Amino acid sequence: MLTIAGRQFSSRLFLGTGKFSSNEVMRDALAASGTEIVTVALRRADLSGQRDPYANILEFIDPTRYLLLPNTSGASNAEEAVRLARLAAAAGLPMWVKLEIHPDPTYLLPDPIETLKAAAILVNEGFVVLPYINADPVLAKRLQDVGVATVMPLASPIGSSRGLTTRDQLRIIIEQATVPVIIDAGLGAPSHAAEAMELGADAVLINTAIAIASDPSRMAIAFKLAVQAGRDAFELGLPEPTAHASATSPLTGFLG
Repeated sequence: MLTIAGRQFSSRLFLGTGKFSSNEVMRDALAASGTEIVTVALRRADLSGQRDPYANILEFIDPTRYLLLPNTSGASNAEEAVRLARLAAAAGLPMWVKLEIHPDPTYLLPDPIETLKAAAILVNEGFVVLPYINADPVLAKRLQDVGVATVMPLASPIGSSRGLTTRDQLRIIIEQATVPVIIDAGLGAPSHAAEAMELGADAVLINTAIAIASDPSRMAIAFKLAVQAGRDAFELGLPEPTAHASATSPLTGFLG
């Protein structure tokens, strides 16, 4: 079981909700994936209660089935991120927030200084904070010191599907972590997710690779199985690579 802020989850696969061809397709993919935590960009959600047809994504996410994790995507500084989190809480969404601050629209890399600043404020206000960060072991430790519930380092830039380009830094973050590590962004194939779990990540967050697939529900199942396989491999222990061959069926004794 995965435990975050005292709450237990059986699935280690988190899903994002952007880029799906329709809300119906998204709903079906969520169900197929077995996920229990779903992130939603607050700018895509109707928090007014007016049933805005262009921001009705919340109508397709069952709050009794999933933990809805509002994210502050679009915020360019700590002030904007804190304001978005407070708006979500005021609208009745959970006091959980995926903290995202990326002012550069080209590369969407998270701002470490503003992220740390916003995390400290939100933790002090009682939010369960899950910050999206660069694969920076020093920042990860600083965020843990202010009381975040997890750290969410990127594998590679958002939507790039390049896999674990930050593998060495991720290994350090996982080794030093005192909270769950969720690898987020850049995982474009089920094999990437399995690799992340084999490395010792506690969970992964997937969006683009599932949302843009020709069959999102089927791809969601593929990621579900990959996460399970990777976690099992990590818990059982993988053999260390060797420089030389080692026969699986030694001939000693047989020829004699």
